[in-house]
Amino acid sequence: MDIQITFINQSYDQNNSKIVIFQKNVATNFEEIAVAWRVIENCGRNWTHNFKYPMDFYVAAEDSSGNVSDMKQAVNGQKWDVVRSPSGDILTLDANPASSMTEVEVKNLLPVGSVNAQIYKDGKLLATKTGVSPQQKAVFEFNPTIWVGVVSEIEEGDIMNSAILSDINTELSLLGITKANLIMTGGGIGSSAVPFKFTLVPTA
Repeated sequence: MDIQITFINQSYDQNNSKIVIFQKNVATNFEEIAVAWRVIENCGRNWTHNFKYPMDFYVAAEDSSGNVSDMKQAVNGQKWDVVRSPSGDILTLDANPASSMTEVEVKNLLPVGSVNAQIYKDGKLLATKTGVSPQQKAVFEFNPTIWVGVVSEIEEGDIMNSAILSDINTELSLLGITKANLIMTGGGIGSSAVPFKFTLVPTA
C-alpha cells in the first residue's frame, strides 16, 4: 500500500529553499552518501505538495558501456545478477536468496567491467552503488524511515555527499502510517530566525 504524504510549508523561509527527501542505505558502511529521492521546489508559505511513498521498489543496473537495464520489481531477500548473455548484458534474478532477508543484492557476474547498481521507488532513483567490480556485489537495506532537510543546489537524482548529509538530522518513521502531513516550520530573518523543523502528523 502506498503512503500518501502532503508536504505543508508553514515556515517563514525567506530563501525559497529546496526540501529534499531521501532514505539511507543502512546495509553499507562505505563513505556515506545518499540520493536525493524527491526535491520539493518553489512551495511557498501555506502551499502544499502531495507525493506518495510506495511500498514497492525496483532494481536496475548500468554496465561500463553505458547500457542501462529495465527496472525489475524486487522484494527484500532477493539476489540479482548482472550477466553476459548471447544478446548482451542482462539483469536476472538469482535462484539463490540474498544473505539477509532484509536486504537486496546486485552482483556483478560479468567477465570484465564494473557496473552501477540502482534502486528505484515511484520511478525515481532512491539509492545507488557505483563501480561494482566483477564478482563483487552491492547490498541495499532501508529502515522504514525518511530523512528530510533543507538544501540549496540539489536536484532529484543527485548524489549527496557526507558534507551535505551532516546538515540534515531529521529522520521520520513511517511505521503504521498510511496518510500524513509533513509540516515544515521555522525560518525567518535576522535575529528572529529559528531552525527549520519537520513534523510528520498522521491523518488517517
